Order: sequence, then structure tokens, then C-alpha cells
Amino acid sequence: MDRVEYSPITVQDLILLHEHDGLNLTPWYQRRSTWTTPQKAYLINTIFGNKPVPSLYLRHYIDLDRESSVREVVDGQQRIRCILEYLSDDFAVRHPAHDKKVRYSELTRRERANFRMTSLSVGHLLGATDQDVIEIFGRLNSVAKTLNRQEKRNALFSGEFKQFCLEEAARRLSLWRQMGIFTANDIARMNEVQFVSELAINMLGGLRDYKAREIDKYYKKHDEAFPKRRAVAKRMEFVFGRIATLPVEAIKDTIFKRPPLFFTLFLLLDKLGNSVTLHKLETAIHKIDARYNADTPVEKRRPRDAEFYFACASNPHRIKSRRVREKYVRRFLH
Repeated sequence: MDRVEYSPITVQDLILLHEHDGLNLTPWYQRRSTWTTPQKAYLINTIFGNKPVPSLYLRHYIDLDRESSVREVVDGQQRIRCILEYLSDDFAVRHPAHDKKVRYSELTRRERANFRMTSLSVGHLLGATDQDVIEIFGRLNSVAKTLNRQEKRNALFSGEFKQFCLEEAARRLSLWRQMGIFTANDIARMNEVQFVSELAINMLGGLRDYKAREIDKYYKKHDEAFPKRRAVAKRMEFVFGRIATLPVEAIKDTIFKRPPLFFTLFLLLDKLGNSVTLHKLETAIHKIDARYNADTPVEKRRPRDAEFYFACASNPHRIKSRRVREKYVRRFLH
């Protein structure tokens, strides 16, 4: 990279760039938007108070297909989206001149003009390669909001396995939320994508320990190609389809809404296929849940029940716990 040049840009300039498709807010290495409404309101309130806002970082390039100039947002995507959302009246914010929170449309003409003329600092990355951008992205986010392991994978890889996991996780959005398996914040931080990644790896290679580095290696190995994509997708569709036919409460109101237990159930259904009827499946889920939540103290339970309890509660992602859970649940499904 040649250098970074800093210059001011107004909110109005950002708006015009966005309206004319001159901003790329979703380059391949970017993570999902994770800001809550209070965080968004805090940024706008900071602008209203003329307080410093962290610099945006842009890489300038030419889109030859459209013969137009585009600014790729390397860092600052959420800040820019926040500004655009406030202009669309998506949320209300405290303003020093108003007694209550106000939306953009509720500002006076002078206040709207002042907001649009607010100057922000921009660092222009001159001569930056993709490798430069990834390094800068990682450095900037390491001193801001820390990326979790899956968000880092999402930033580093763009190939076949990543795309497969993103697509499969997104297709199950209603299931995650309706059955209570992942919260909105879990989904914002891509926990469900990592979960699907682990499902795929265990479906192909057998039950194993959770190791973040092993998942990283799988993303790297299958970045160029994921030959078994269709086969795994078909198997996932079958299992998710069976689970989706259950009453929502069968998962949501039982221990199987916990990702480690759902993980065990999913992999067993993949192995056992059509040999498990839906009636047997639902019955097994409720029996296991009742035993786990029994009033009997754990130390007085039957050895198998106690062992299962501890495999759910202690180190649930370790291979030993996963094997105990698989063996226990399998007994109820036969």
C-alpha cells in the first residue's frame, strides 16, 4: 500500500455517494451489522454534540462495468449505515435542543441542515491490495469491537465452504428464532453460521472435539472447492425438514433448544434416517427432557441419567461429552 491520506467528508457527501451507488458497504470481508438501537442512537447523539467520531476508511476503485467511481468501506460500515438509517426515520435520538427523543423528520430545518453538513474524517487507502485491506480491517477491529472467531473466518474466506455455511444458516433463520436455538444477538455475531460449519464437518468426518483451529483449516481447505456441497445440503435438508415438522414447543420448551443438545439430536437423525418415526422422535425428546429436569438430586439418579446430565452441563463441546449424549439419546430413538 502506498499510504493513507486523511480528508474531511460531510454527511451530505456520504448520502450522495450512497444514492448514486458510489459506496460499497458490503465488500466480501465485511461482517454483518451488529449494532443495537442504543448503539446507533449513541453515534447520532455524538454527532449532534459535535463530539469526535472515529475515522472512516475507504478504498477507492473504478467499476469498469459501470464506468463509475466507487468507495469501498473498509472500516465504518456500521457508522455509515447508522447515519443512513437515521435519515430514513428508523429510530429516535436525544438532541440537545429537544426534550424528547426525535427522529430525523422531527428536526427543524436548521437542525437537519447542520446534521447533513457535519464533517467526518476519512482515511483513503491509496494503492491498497486485498491483502493490505484484510490486515488493516483486522487491526482496526482488534482495537475496536473485537471480532469473534466466526466473524474472523467470514472476513478471511470468501469461497465455497464459507458460502455453503452462510446459505444453510440463513435458510434456517425462522427455525433458529422460532425454536429459540439462537437469539438475535447470536445470529448477529454469526454463531449459527459456526454451528452449521460444525454440523457439516461432523457429518462428513464423524463425531469430533470442538477445535476452532480445525474449523479454520476446513474453511481454508475448501475455500476453492467443496465437492460434497450438494450431498451435505441434501442431508441437512432432510434432517431440518424432520425437525421442522415437530411442534415448535418440542424444541423451544425443552433442553434441545440448547445448541449442544440440538447438535447431538441433529447428527443422530442424520445417521438414523427414516428409521425414527416422528412420533418416536417427539416422545423421545419429552422423555429425555423430563429425566434431565427431574426433581431427583443428580447424585441420586441412575448412573446413565447422571452421566448425561453432566455431559450436557460440563464441557458440552468436548468429544467425551458429545459421545455420552449421543449414546444416551440414541437409546430413546431405537
